[in-house]
Amino acid sequence: MGTLGIRKEDKSKWERRAPLAPDQVEELRKAGIEVLVESSPVRIHPDAAYVRGGADLVGGLEKADVILGIKEVPVAKLLPRKTYAFFSHTIKGQTHNMPMLRRLMELGCTLIDYERIVDGKGRRLVFFGYHAGLAGMIDTLWLLGRRLHDAGVETPLASVRQAFEYEDARAACDALRLAGNEIASRGLPRSVVPLVIAFAGYGNVSRGAQHVLSHLPVTELAPEELPGLFAPGAAANPHTVYKVVLKEQHQAERIDGAPFVLDDYYQNPEQYRGIFERWVPYLSVLVNCIYWDERYPKLLTRRFLQELHGQKRLRLLAVGDITCDIDGSIEMTTQATNQESPALRWDPAADQVTREVSGPGVGILAVDNLPAELPRDATRHFGESLKPYMAALSAIDPGVAFDTASLPPELRKAVIVWNGKLTPDYQYLEEYL
Repeated sequence: MGTLGIRKEDKSKWERRAPLAPDQVEELRKAGIEVLVESSPVRIHPDAAYVRGGADLVGGLEKADVILGIKEVPVAKLLPRKTYAFFSHTIKGQTHNMPMLRRLMELGCTLIDYERIVDGKGRRLVFFGYHAGLAGMIDTLWLLGRRLHDAGVETPLASVRQAFEYEDARAACDALRLAGNEIASRGLPRSVVPLVIAFAGYGNVSRGAQHVLSHLPVTELAPEELPGLFAPGAAANPHTVYKVVLKEQHQAERIDGAPFVLDDYYQNPEQYRGIFERWVPYLSVLVNCIYWDERYPKLLTRRFLQELHGQKRLRLLAVGDITCDIDGSIEMTTQATNQESPALRWDPAADQVTREVSGPGVGILAVDNLPAELPRDATRHFGESLKPYMAALSAIDPGVAFDTASLPPELRKAVIVWNGKLTPDYQYLEEYL
């Protein structure tokens, strides 16, 4: 078996995650796999914990055969003829990562992208999505409480902090439960009732976000029930938060009027048009948890929100854009943010995006590394999902031809570059290089 190396994350000062926790490293050592850990002053687990787990602490990973990381590796730090596993953010041909991909090929490296470790149905098996949902929802509630407070509307949500300020997800949820008890007993100000929080999507990210919201008093509605909540004479409950989950059939419809079919939508999106706007006038908060690319309709556009603003029908206070696609499904997400300055604000009157959270318009949470806010929880979960593939990872031999390499199918699908060459499934990336 080859030697595994855990690299020091260096993309952001906020990145404290690791692909494996110390006790998970200890399990590998007992299985006969040698592990090197690059020393890091910011990793959530200290160097000494990995040493106690049997790892060798090193200043560089030149002696490692397989190097595990989380975020992209800077071009200047790539080592020749290594096997790398990390989130490369290259499969869409992302321009900013093409120099890294090109250099990996020049150096004769092998690249495995965690994002592409999937089962037979294409479902991701190694991911941080659930923890992105946890942190993203905590931060979205922080943003909502902050914006209401700055507007002079006091709610129990004003006490919510950003996710990284809590020891872990459990501590954050305990704090939210206290805020929820206050909402249940005292109620919300009439000016924000009904408080409607919508989730776009229902996968791992959405499940994490919905788990966080469950610590508040919640009443779930079907999307079709939203208009009735605002009908004349309707009495919305100030002691609850209304939750709605918007699936694909609530986001698009067939142009020819035929019934919505999920598989058809994904295979033929050009035959569909967006209908998400029909729900937006009822929403206080939107939590965006969907996978999106340019083939699909956007969820929020400037034009439509400006129309609502002009009609005095814009209730939307905050968007938790957990997906964080720049200029993507949320048109006002024009840049990614970080934990130090996590929110944008779009002013519909000026059609301007600023970094000032307070003021008219819609607040937008656009942090692009949300799981890093819960590094202890995220590392443990990720390591558990990665463990079934560690023996195969440590035994990779890029010296053999890719089509004869002994790889489990889940890992084979995730190999973007093999010994300096793009693998068949990723030949399309040549045009971006």
